[in-house]
This record gives sequence, C-alpha cells and structure tokens, in this order.
Amino acid sequence: MISKDSLRYDAIPLPDRARMKDEEMLMAAEAFYDQMRRRHTVRDYSDRPVPRAIIESCLRTAGTAPSGANHQPWHFAAVADPALKARIRDEAKEEERRFYAGGAGDEWIRALEPIGTTAEKPHLTIAPWLIVVFAQRWGEFEDGSRYKNYYVPESVNIATGFLLAALHTAGLATLTHTPNPMKFLNAALGRPASEKPTMIIAVGHPAAKATVPAVAKIKKPLAEIASFFDRPQAASRSARGGTPNLRAYSRLNWVGLS
Repeated sequence: MISKDSLRYDAIPLPDRARMKDEEMLMAAEAFYDQMRRRHTVRDYSDRPVPRAIIESCLRTAGTAPSGANHQPWHFAAVADPALKARIRDEAKEEERRFYAGGAGDEWIRALEPIGTTAEKPHLTIAPWLIVVFAQRWGEFEDGSRYKNYYVPESVNIATGFLLAALHTAGLATLTHTPNPMKFLNAALGRPASEKPTMIIAVGHPAAKATVPAVAKIKKPLAEIASFFDRPQAASRSARGGTPNLRAYSRLNWVGLS
C-alpha cells in the first residue's frame, strides 16, 4: 500500500457525511452505549461454530480504524485450526504458570483475585476462534527496505477496540488474553520479526452456564472517568486542584480488561 514513488497529498470531497438532528444523534449515542454496556469478558465458551464470514466482516471493521500516517500498522491472525489452537494454549500455559508461580509478584496476584483467573486457559481451545493481534513496528517497501511506522501502540489499540465492538455487535463474546512474553506466537503463526504480538482474543458463544466475576459489573461512573470544560467555572475548579474522588473505589482492583 505504501510506495516510495507515491507520497503526495490529494484531497477528495468527504465521501460519507452523517446528517442527523441533535435528538437523533443523542438517541444513536445512547443506543450504542446500551449495546456496549452489555459486553462482557467471557471465560466459558461453547463449541458452537462461528462462520468465518462473520470474523472477516469484524476484521474489516478493525481495518477502518485511524492510524499514524495511515500506515495501518496491524495484522490480525485468525485461528480456528484445532491443532494450532492447542499449540497456542500449551505454549501460553507455560508462560502463565511462570506468571502465577511468582513471576508476577504478590501484589499483582492479589489484584487478580476478584477476577478469578488462573494459569489454566481452556478457552484457548474451546472457543471456535482465536484472533492474535500483531503490531507492526516497521514496514517494508517492495524492494525490502524499511520504513518507520508511527504511533504504533495507539493505532493498534484503537483498531483492537473497533474489533471488540464489532464482535460484540455481531453477538459474539470475547476475552482478551496477554501471556507474557508472547514471542512464541510469531513462530506459531509465521509472522515476521517486525511484528510484535499484543494479545490473543478468544471469540465465540458463551457456554450455557457461563459466569462473569461480580466485580466486572462495577464500572466507574461518568464523573470518575471524564472531565468537562464547557463552562468557565469548570476550568476554574480544575485550576484549584479539583480531582476525581476515587476513594469510593479503593476496595476494588481495577485490573485486566473486563
């Protein structure tokens, strides 16, 4: 897509423009919030198949994300082959065992207790799909010379968010898994050294008796996660050192990606 010989700016008219009244915009925003608040990180999956076409469509959505210099520095490896999923589970299990055996430290392990995670990851083979997200640290021109990618973590994180939202909208459950280190995924999936695996996303349908940790349902209210500066006094209050009050949440461990 990126060529040494085609580096010029060409402007075209905005191809897509939303024409909505304010009331319609608010309704759409609230409907999307209502949809997304029903998303849950699921660790218990059924073996019900998921057609590849659904995964492909969700990945196309991820590919529409904005990125630094429009380099789109991501690659998504979608795995449904049972033998390959088993290999990934086995190698991830070794990393997880070292993590829970002391590599993470006592504080981290205590923080994970409300989430209920262990070194065992059966979802890696039960879920019909695993999507491994890779961040491309640099790219290559057709002649093999390198070019730099920009804002790679930010770009890949945005694309991954698009992907999670698309999968949820399609009626699928997900779990984001980050064994550390993850270098084994390059070898398992034939990805080049220029790419760094960032996470494994298990994708499928929840098991009939699937559960979620109760703590995952507790989300910070808007006042805790956002500040608005649309009025003069709001800016003045901030200048006086006003900060969100997190003491009410001191009993919780805000860890993981639930």
